Amino acid sequence: MDKSNRMPTVYLPHGGGPWPFVDVGFGKREEWDALADYLRTLPGVPQQKPRAILCVSAHWEERVATVQSGAHPPLLFDYGGFPKESYELTWPAPGAPEIAARVRELLSAANIETAMNDARGFDHGTFIPLKVSYPAAEIPTFQLSLVKGLDPKAHLEIGRALAPLRDEGVLIVGSGMSFHNMRGFGPAGLAASEAFDAWLAETTKSPAATRDDRLLDWANAPHARDCHPREEHLLPLMVVAGAAGNDEGTVPFRHKVLGVMVSAHHFG
Repeated sequence: MDKSNRMPTVYLPHGGGPWPFVDVGFGKREEWDALADYLRTLPGVPQQKPRAILCVSAHWEERVATVQSGAHPPLLFDYGGFPKESYELTWPAPGAPEIAARVRELLSAANIETAMNDARGFDHGTFIPLKVSYPAAEIPTFQLSLVKGLDPKAHLEIGRALAPLRDEGVLIVGSGMSFHNMRGFGPAGLAASEAFDAWLAETTKSPAATRDDRLLDWANAPHARDCHPREEHLLPLMVVAGAAGNDEGTVPFRHKVLGVMVSAHHFG
């Protein structure tokens, strides 16, 4: 099979709340600017324009893998305490119902239970980073939920099942944060974030079998639970890595955000 047009897979940090479209009042400007600059490079990562974007966001969990299947998803403002304009943002990307059905087909073939939701909107783990990357909102976009229980093995298997989408023009994006401890942001969390991030970079750059083994055992990584008291912001990486197959990982972004080290990881 010709792999020249195969889509990469991407795990990215989505920042905080309605940033950068609203002044969120926290964090250093230069740190936020670095993350925004990275997100603006995303359209140049695939060799061709994606047919669609499938986003696995840290902010959606369901009992089974659930596919967003609406034709015109609204925005879900799943944050609070921000200025009025935070709830007036727009990003009118169309959905992708036909490809959502293909996702269910692939998952079902792998004996993974699925459901669909035609009413759910894009949460901020999707519309905030993709509004930076694709402001024209012209690429059909849809989401896939995490599965409650947050089992790394289950999410690697979901990713493996979805790998054929990469040869069908679908860009698979995992949206989270490689550090996500709401009480740990800032100087007090920097050392832990650097240690965990170094482990994560070594992991994603490893051969696929080693990478998968390390991801399955992520909770034993240096300062793992200091960085992720709850792992929902890390689990999108498992899906992305599963879909990567044998492709090598790279770390195109590594920078302090909110005073701690965060990173993005690409495959393919």
